[in-house]
Amino acid sequence: MISRYLLISLCFLLFNCKNKAPKPAIKLDVAKVSLNYAKGFEIIHHENFSTLTIKSPWPKSDKTYRYALIQKNMAPKITLNKDDFDGIITIPIEKMVVTSTTHIPALELLEVEETLVGFPGTDYISSEKTRTRIDNGYIRELGKNEGINTEVLLEIQPDVVVGFGIDGNNKTFETIKKSGIPVIYNGDWVEHSPLAKAEWIKFFGVLYNKRQEADSVFKSIERSYIDAKSLASNAQNKPTILSGAMHKDIWYLPNGTSTEAQILKDANVDYLWSETIGSGSLSLNFEVVFDKAKHADIWLNPSYYTSFEVLEKANAHYTKFDAFKNKTIYNSANTTGTTGGVLYYELGIARPDLVLKDIIKICHPELLVDYKPFFYKPLD
Repeated sequence: MISRYLLISLCFLLFNCKNKAPKPAIKLDVAKVSLNYAKGFEIIHHENFSTLTIKSPWPKSDKTYRYALIQKNMAPKITLNKDDFDGIITIPIEKMVVTSTTHIPALELLEVEETLVGFPGTDYISSEKTRTRIDNGYIRELGKNEGINTEVLLEIQPDVVVGFGIDGNNKTFETIKKSGIPVIYNGDWVEHSPLAKAEWIKFFGVLYNKRQEADSVFKSIERSYIDAKSLASNAQNKPTILSGAMHKDIWYLPNGTSTEAQILKDANVDYLWSETIGSGSLSLNFEVVFDKAKHADIWLNPSYYTSFEVLEKANAHYTKFDAFKNKTIYNSANTTGTTGGVLYYELGIARPDLVLKDIIKICHPELLVDYKPFFYKPLD
């Protein structure tokens, strides 16, 4: 009798196992996206979903963020443990908020700018294409980056907010996350080379299912940059370069390991502080800068000053430099959008090849005879 009941129980158990619908397995076959320069993020594709890891959201960060990206058609079939991720995001993104003008070019290069629905500080945006969308009411003003208008943000309900952090202490981002809207930190500005920063277009590519397009755009920028660098290596002379200007009696200029200094090196010029090492800008007094750079051939990016008259009014000592006397001062701050946003701050990270060509044109005009600088203009 016991054997019969045991047999019946086993049959019942087997029958239930056969008829119970299996839960879709979470496949962990790894396919890592190739990144040639960028160090701050990582993309790994599995069979059913992808993971996006932000390894350097801000300088000297010991915090990493991990996001799961699930295709819309797979979202109802996959259950992931929310505790394993900082956000679970359904892709492709249909509505996005970004918080830095440096994010705008990636959206336009991937032709997904119509998904941008909000931005804090729209006046800083220079792109004519995106400005038209702002003027037509498609992109909402979200106030200031330090205190995003969460009421408007919750009203427009973006799929994701792409933010950037200085130290991770952004209370507004925490509020947004608690409302159920994922926040992804973009650390493009933390990278240590011009092409590494530009490669973050692949970060946006994976969010929009445009991996191939992002790879193609980046390869084009990379080739343009490498070709320009190769051209500059043929220059017969290396003009000496001064950069920056004073702010409250301190002269700020790029250190020798900065991306700005790397571009100057690739332009085959003699940046007078190329030997310095460190993070952030150099902070020097006027006497130190003047002693070393009074005879510099070219002066680049004198802060926000766009004319010789304004520069002289700011500090009469500026007139003592040969570059001032010879009218060889150039600035990227005088190329702006209709509302005053500086184009260089928006597009410069995404297009380092254009920045490099501008510098080559200024310093070695014979190498790019027909090229017109994109960002840089001589002071008025």
